[in-house]
Amino acid sequence: MYIGIDIGGTKCAVTLADKSGERIISKIKFPTDAPRGHAAVCADIVRAVNGIIKENDCRDRVISAGVSCGGPLDSKRGVILSPPNLPDWDGVPITDIIERSCGVKTYLQNDANACALAEWKFGAGRGCGNMIFLTFGTGMGAGLILNGRLYSGANDMAGEVGHIRLAADGPEGYGKHGSFEGFCSGGGIERYANAEYLRVSGREPEERLTAAYLAEKADGGDAFALKIYRDCGEKLGEGLAVLVDVLNPELIVIGSVFARAERLLRDSMEQALRREALPVSLGACRIVPSLLGENLGDMAAIGVAMCNQ
Repeated sequence: MYIGIDIGGTKCAVTLADKSGERIISKIKFPTDAPRGHAAVCADIVRAVNGIIKENDCRDRVISAGVSCGGPLDSKRGVILSPPNLPDWDGVPITDIIERSCGVKTYLQNDANACALAEWKFGAGRGCGNMIFLTFGTGMGAGLILNGRLYSGANDMAGEVGHIRLAADGPEGYGKHGSFEGFCSGGGIERYANAEYLRVSGREPEERLTAAYLAEKADGGDAFALKIYRDCGEKLGEGLAVLVDVLNPELIVIGSVFARAERLLRDSMEQALRREALPVSLGACRIVPSLLGENLGDMAAIGVAMCNQ
């Protein structure tokens, strides 16, 4: 058996899977609640790992655990290094913490890389030699499969596409106003919507303008919500055009917000792509939502454990 630990900006999940990695046996979810600090969240993770092992009476059958977490991080040392969506997680030796407290060999990988491997192995990217996976969740990161191999760069920092600046000003993401993550992430959409609402109406919104709330309103024909998603799709296309021109992938797989709201994003995304990308490169590339859907985070973390055997 394998254990997967998915650490996100808003929630964590600890999953137990069989030896194939594709059958989930048990799962525990809990909020990250990042303001509590890393020590409290790590304690929750340890309790969940030990709990899922005890519940399934499988301590002797667990081969390894995999941790999927937003970067930056050092996968070789198993250390999380100040991800923008996890304040206070500065130099956290997560694999050592789990190994000492749970007695399970543990490996760490950037969440975008882990998701790229999962989609490549089990999902939309099967058979691809050159594929990009984009998280498009709490943040925006990329996992790169180039020439049939995961590309992680000189120090695990390849794929930090959320830091690319798309506009001189705009919503903040990854510590930069107008960044790819600022426009194309769950938090970025909310910040952009709030700023636009205040600009247009002169007052603060009465509702919290989350990506999910706006998608529901857009499906009902709300003009403001439709505009927010149209603008987001345009920026998504502009960001994708950079990746298409530089890396010439045959497939781009996009998770989370795109997988749930493709209908609201695709038209303006494709218009921007046709305007910005090299036609010959764009013609060779398909852009699809994650095939693994809501199971992606679980399978990505399990995949980290499996790929290190």
